Amino acid sequence: MLKIRVMGTKNDIAWFQKIIMRHPKIEVMELSELYSNKGTRQYYRAYAEIKKSNVKEKQ
Repeated sequence: MLKIRVMGTKNDIAWFQKIIMRHPKIEVMELSELYSNKGTRQYYRAYAEIKKSNVKEKQ
C-alpha cells in the first residue's frame, strides 16, 4: 500500500484523482478532502491511499 500526498490547484488535484481512479492496475482505498495550504489561497493538498490491483493484463 502507498500513502500519497498531492499538492496543487483544485483542478490539478481533481485531474490526478480521476487518473488514479480509472487506472486498471491501481485500487484506490481512500481519498481525502481538499485542505488549504498555509500562506496561499491558490494551492491545496489531498491525501490518497492506494494499492496494486490484482487485474491480469490482456495478451
